[in-house]
Parts: sequence; structure tokens; C-alpha cells
Amino acid sequence: MRTLDIAATALNAALYTTFGYIFYYILPLTTPGLGLVRFWPQVIIPAVFAALFGPWVGGVGAAIGIFLSDMLIHGNPVLSLMAGVTSNFAGFFIIGYVAKRNVEWKISMVVFGILSALLVGITQIILVPELLSVTEGMVLSGIILGTYVALLIAVLLSSKWRSYEVGCMIGLLLGSAIIGTMVPVFSQMFIMPGKTELTPLTVSAGLWYLVWTFSTEIPFLIVLGPPILEACQRAFPSLKPHVKE
Repeated sequence: MRTLDIAATALNAALYTTFGYIFYYILPLTTPGLGLVRFWPQVIIPAVFAALFGPWVGGVGAAIGIFLSDMLIHGNPVLSLMAGVTSNFAGFFIIGYVAKRNVEWKISMVVFGILSALLVGITQIILVPELLSVTEGMVLSGIILGTYVALLIAVLLSSKWRSYEVGCMIGLLLGSAIIGTMVPVFSQMFIMPGKTELTPLTVSAGLWYLVWTFSTEIPFLIVLGPPILEACQRAFPSLKPHVKE
């Protein structure tokens, strides 16, 4: 890594840790009914660093930042390494990788439409009967579908940030899937933070973590990312990305 990349990684991690810790204590929202996985709009921080400086800066900075914030908030390093660090590194690495490339966005939009419909189906068919109220299910489904419509409009109106937007969808889906898998796996072997005995989570709980993480974070990535990136590039023209085929 270049000296600039090392400095950017450190700044990414520091901002992610600081804002994550502060935001959680101002608004300590977690997955309804299950807890633990936090409402986390500060995902926009490593996403911007990933798009500006590349996948390693985004992924490593996010992994360090989430680990430090986890230690400050719940203090369980094993859980953080299994779920938080892996999901953040993979997700933001993908965002940085895809953002630097010229992607086939039309095919991507079709795939994301199918995946969005699948997430809505999971919410309505699996989660509403077991874990959510009808109202909660409708709100989450509305967020997922609304975000997809906003993404579709964005990529149709402007080509500049298409790769970033596609990268966010892929990266966050991957990161959310890792969280939805690894937290239940952890619960089978270890005591969850705040518990006094082993409380294994079900597959439905894992799906709820996946849907919660994706639906509460993707709007911030899709809506806030392009204007922040635009402002950064206007202030520092050297940060203009070199798109690879």
C-alpha cells in the first residue's frame, strides 16, 4: 500500500470507530426482538473511502473500525472477528473493487430486482409470522423496494456513480449475509453478549439479521454516497477514480 493509502486506511478506521461509538450511545437501536446488530448509518464512511481510495483502504479500514467499536460497545472479540470484521472487510472491499470498474449495470439491475423481491418474500413469508408484526414487515418491505426504485432511477439518470451504486448493492448483500450466518453460528457455541447462558439462534433469526442489516443500511449508501463523493472530488480533484474495464 502507498503511504497515502495507509493514511487513508487509518483515517477511515478512526472515523468509523468514533462515529460508530458516538452514534450508538446517542441512538442505541438494534435489531428488534433480537438485539445485538446495531442501526448503523455510518457505513457511509468506509463506503466513501472504498470508492475514493480502493478496496483495501475501504475493507481494512472498515474491519479495524468495526472491531474497535465492537470492543467499546459489547466487548466480545470472538463475535466481532466472526461476524463484524469479516462482513465489513468483505462488503467494503467489494464496494471499492466494483466502484473502480465499468460494470454491466443493466444485468445488475435485473439481478438486484430479483434479490429485492426475494428479501421482501423472506420478510413477508418467514419473518412476519415468526418474528415481526405485519406493520414492521410492511415497513421493511417498503424500504427494500423503495431503495431499489431509487437505485434504478439513479443509474438511469446518471452514469457517473453507477459502478459505486452496483458495488454497494453487492457488497452490502454479501456483508449482510455474513452477519446473518455468523451470528447464529456464534450463538451455537458461545454465550451471546448480555446473556448468562447459551441461547442458540434459529435460521429465521439469521434471516432477520440479514434483512435488518441490508434494509437499514442500503438507503444511506445509495442516497448519501454520490453527493459526498462528488463533494470530495471537487475539493480534491486528484481523487477522481480511474475506472477499469
